[in-house]
Amino acid sequence: MLLEKTFVDTITYRPGVVILYPGKSDMLYRVSSGLVRIHTMDDDGNGLTLRYVKPGQYFGEEALAGLDRQYFAEAVTDSTVDVINPALMSNEDNLEVTTHLVRTLERAYESIYRLVGKRLRARIAGELLELKDTALASQLDSGETMIYATHDELAAAVGSVRETVTKVVGELSRDGVISAGYGKITLRDETALARIAAE
Repeated sequence: MLLEKTFVDTITYRPGVVILYPGKSDMLYRVSSGLVRIHTMDDDGNGLTLRYVKPGQYFGEEALAGLDRQYFAEAVTDSTVDVINPALMSNEDNLEVTTHLVRTLERAYESIYRLVGKRLRARIAGELLELKDTALASQLDSGETMIYATHDELAAAVGSVRETVTKVVGELSRDGVISAGYGKITLRDETALARIAAE
C-alpha cells in the first residue's frame, strides 16, 4: 500500500468526466473506487479503448519516466482517484507500482492477441467477461450479472463499429448466451460465453 505521504490529493469524478488529456505528465494516479477508461482516437476520430482501470490499479505511469501522455483517461462510473507524487515514492512504493506495470503489460498482451487473433464474436464474449468484475456490473436477484454498456462502448473496446457489434450481440442473444436491452447486457450463460471467448 502506498504511503500517505506520497498522496497529493484524492478527487471524485462523475461518469463521463475526462480526468487526463494527452500531454505533459507529472503525477501518478490510482483508482480508489469506480472505473476509469483509458482510450485514444484513431485517424478517423473513432474512440478506441486501450484498457479499463479498476480499484487498486494505476494509470499515468508515464510520469515515472518523464514521458508525455498519449491517451485520455475518463471516469466511466462515479470514481475516486488518488493523485500520487512519484518524487515522494519509497522503494517499497516503486516495487508495488512496478508489479502493477508487469500485470498491466500481461493484460495488454492478452488484449492484443484477442484483437488480432480472434473473431469479433470471441472478442465481444471476452470483453463482457472482463467487464463483469467492474463497477459497470451488478448482480441480479437471479444470480446473473448485468453489465451497463452500450454497443458503441463495446465497439470501442473490441476494435469494431457499432453496427457490426449490434449484429453479433443479436446473435449471442438468439443463442441464449446473453440478453440485451438499451445500454445493458445480461450474462445468461457465462460458461458458454467463456467457451466462445476461447474460440
